Amino acid sequence: MLQVAFIRQNVDFVKERLAVRNFPEPQLVDSIVRLDDQRKKLQLESDTTQSRINALSKEIGQLMAKGGKQEAEEKKQEVAALKATLEPIAIELTKVEQQLNATLVRLPNLPAAAVPRGHGAEDNVTIRMGGRRMALPAGAQPHWDLAKKYNLIDFELGNKITGSGFPVYINKGAKLQRALIQYFLDFNTVAGYVEYQPPIMVNEASARGTGQLPDKEGQMYYVNEDNLYLIPTAEVPVTNIFRDEILKETQIPVRMTAYTPCFRREAGSYGKDVRGLNRLHQFDKVEIVQLVHPTNSYDVLEEMVLHVEKLLQSLDLPYRILRLCGGDMGFTSAMTYDFEVYSAAQEKWLEVSSVSNFESFQTNRMKIRFKDTTGKTQLVHSLNGSSLALPRIVASLLENHQAEGYIALPAPLHKYFGSDRI
Repeated sequence: MLQVAFIRQNVDFVKERLAVRNFPEPQLVDSIVRLDDQRKKLQLESDTTQSRINALSKEIGQLMAKGGKQEAEEKKQEVAALKATLEPIAIELTKVEQQLNATLVRLPNLPAAAVPRGHGAEDNVTIRMGGRRMALPAGAQPHWDLAKKYNLIDFELGNKITGSGFPVYINKGAKLQRALIQYFLDFNTVAGYVEYQPPIMVNEASARGTGQLPDKEGQMYYVNEDNLYLIPTAEVPVTNIFRDEILKETQIPVRMTAYTPCFRREAGSYGKDVRGLNRLHQFDKVEIVQLVHPTNSYDVLEEMVLHVEKLLQSLDLPYRILRLCGGDMGFTSAMTYDFEVYSAAQEKWLEVSSVSNFESFQTNRMKIRFKDTTGKTQLVHSLNGSSLALPRIVASLLENHQAEGYIALPAPLHKYFGSDRI
């Protein structure tokens, strides 16, 4: 969430940055300033009235001590009249504050200066490419056929048990999932990330803290009786670990990693783009999150990009890194890099990771702060990245590494899987 003081001082700049996103409601900026003016006016009225009440109460005590009972009674009546005016002011102030907050949360984060203008995926900028495209055997198959051939994943069984978008991993398919999760976690912890195993359901405050609410309310699975949400990513519970806390400057950066199942309702469309593992309602993902000093968050962003790139390189997959344009970025992001791997049999690029800097957008909502050496309290910056999401990695591994009668596995997975092939 953007800070009101920043918006007030930079109205034209905020509107210009929102235009980079193609945000359709720039008038919300003016509404925020107007509502904040109302809030300040009402707060001043309330404070002035309360101050007068306090002064009169002190006078009453002095008069009673001197025996000026009649004059004290007159001032008591004045106090009563002033208190009667306070209640409607308080009611109106609460109403305006609620309107202000409801408007504030509708504003997305501002794109960083380096974010390119654009409307969608076609306007994203390729930063670099790596890996090698495999020479596939004759009759190469897409991953859904390979999964059936080697008895790794049963999509129909998942549809029977739950519905589309909930695959069942079987035998070596399940083992490959475990191997990848453990490898990704080990890769992250060796790099200095502390592993957490968080809940996979969160309360409303947590979902609002990272910006999933109200922006993605319709995309989250909701447990009605308990007012809890199934997480769309480990970013939500992990970042909220430090909600409402003030860290010491020596405690940052905070580096965290976690494996969780993830749940997303928006996957339910039809066609080849969502076939097999391309898009699911439930999937496994390993996440990295950092809370850092605001002066070096973009250096940390580049470090996280390199970290994910090295992980992809170790899997021997062709990949590319994109800097997202303003129109294709998520609601909470100030800058995002997407990683895509090439699906050889489908002949298309599949997104497997997003690495983003949210600056203080999330931490302002969650009130995650630190106290610097001068004693000043500041908001930290938050960043996160997929390291990695499993479904499309599995799809690409199966398709890119298929050979005659087997699927080769990249070297780092051998010890985790217990074999060099399926």
